[in-house]
Amino acid sequence: MSNSLADGAQRIASAATMFAALGDPTRLAIVEKLGDGRQHSITELGQDSAYTRQAISKHLRVLEDAGVACRRRQGRETLYALNPDAIAGLRDHLEAVSRQWDDALARLKSLVES
Repeated sequence: MSNSLADGAQRIASAATMFAALGDPTRLAIVEKLGDGRQHSITELGQDSAYTRQAISKHLRVLEDAGVACRRRQGRETLYALNPDAIAGLRDHLEAVSRQWDDALARLKSLVES
């Protein structure tokens, strides 16, 4: 497999992992909270939620493994933040798929009108 094909396959696999991580309502809610650009503790992310700290931690681990979130230690606390590069990559992927659909619909329209 050529490097460009391998790169494309890796990019698609990475996007699929991120989309799967975002497919859970709890994780999506966590991402929304992280979307404010600040770093948050597990306690902050669990506020207004029926989930335990352990459940929030497990969801954060999935987001981190997918590359959507990152963490850093500050003293005794672990803070989590959104990975803006991963989100930008997902946006780029969605835009590429959207362009493909737009092109396909334009071809269909042209065929129907001729």
